[in-house]
Amino acid sequence: MSGLRGSGSRFLYDPFDAANARIDANERVLAERWDGLEFRLKGIEVMLERLEKRLWLAAMGVVATILAQGVKYLISL
Repeated sequence: MSGLRGSGSRFLYDPFDAANARIDANERVLAERWDGLEFRLKGIEVMLERLEKRLWLAAMGVVATILAQGVKYLISL
C-alpha cells in the first residue's frame, strides 16, 4: 500500500489502471474462447474418426461382395 497517504480509503489515492484491467479481461475472454474452440475441434475429430471407420467398413463390404461373387462364379464352373 505504497500509495496511501494517511488513513482512509485506498481508492481515494490509488489510481485505477483501466488499461491493465481491460487487458486482463480480454486475456480471460480469449482463454475461454480458445478452450471452447479446442472442445469443438475435439468433437469434430471424433466425428471424423467415426466417419472414417464407416467408410472403411463400406469399402470392405464392397470388396467382400465382389470376392464372394467371384468365388461363387468359380464354384459354379
